[in-house]
Amino acid sequence: MRENAIKKNIPLLIHVLGWALFGCVIFVLSPLSAGVERPNVFWLKQGINFSLLIGIFYFNFLYLIPRILFNNKISLFLIINFVAGLAYVGLLIMYDDWTNMQELMHKAFRPNVPYSPRPRNFYWDISQLLIFFMAVGISTSIAAVQKWQADEQLRLKLMEEQVNSELTYLKAQINPHFFFNTLNNIYALTNIDVEKAKRALLKLSRMMRYVLYETEKNHTLLSKELDFLKDFIELMEMRLSSRVKLNIEIPDKIEEAEIAPMLLLPFIENCFKHGISSQKESEIVISLKKQNNKLTLETQNTIFNSSENTPEGKSSGIGLVNTMRRLELLYPNKFQLTFDKDNPENQYKVYLNIDLK
Repeated sequence: MRENAIKKNIPLLIHVLGWALFGCVIFVLSPLSAGVERPNVFWLKQGINFSLLIGIFYFNFLYLIPRILFNNKISLFLIINFVAGLAYVGLLIMYDDWTNMQELMHKAFRPNVPYSPRPRNFYWDISQLLIFFMAVGISTSIAAVQKWQADEQLRLKLMEEQVNSELTYLKAQINPHFFFNTLNNIYALTNIDVEKAKRALLKLSRMMRYVLYETEKNHTLLSKELDFLKDFIELMEMRLSSRVKLNIEIPDKIEEAEIAPMLLLPFIENCFKHGISSQKESEIVISLKKQNNKLTLETQNTIFNSSENTPEGKSSGIGLVNTMRRLELLYPNKFQLTFDKDNPENQYKVYLNIDLK
């Protein structure tokens, strides 16, 4: 609580110290450095001058800039400040005439020289006008910087909300996509082996618990993600014929890290979706390893066309496209993804490398 109160008071403290320093240097120390005792009306003028500059600064900062300048009324803003500057100098000239400042200052600096009226030295009036415009310029600069910072924070907040919304939408698409594909596999298995279908349902229930609870988080443990992938592969393996050769390299133990849940599934799922055939020999290769903070997934499968009569036919590619979008959102400039399907071996190869740091 105390730290929060201090943080809230820091901007006010900066303003007070800034004005105190400015006032002391310009309106106190500078006149005193001449070593001449000046009349009281001079110091009263300095106080009025300083107060006017403070008023001009905050009137410009709190009213003119947000209501006129930031509404693209630039010409009006410049005209108002120019007229205000002339009025400011005119008020100081009137004060000098009213207090007979020229004569009093002559007596202070040249007490032994008789006073004779002379034309006014407008050099000092121009210097006062420049100080006025300096106050206006500083207030405008500070307001512009604060507005830029506020706009940038708002932009980042909106971007974060957009990314979170898009990730939620993408995960909502991936999960049903996976679920319906797996149910289709189990349905096919019931016609072959009922006991295997029962075991498959048990694995699916464990996997769906992962889907329901872990995908609510932005990240999960890498070990949990690998357990999920192993369950999925074993589930797919139950329905494969002897014509399909599996070459799986997923470590039993791996150095722990965090990863977005169900990020790797679509790449592995596509191997089983497009890489098996009931009439031809096929091979699926899946390799996953982690070195330091780099996670590498490599998959390879023979290319076959999916049947358009299966529930997965119409949704082919949805999971992979959404996963690529998730990679762009969650790991910008931290992943490498390549595909190779134009090769003599008629193999579809995927290489994914993610920096999990």
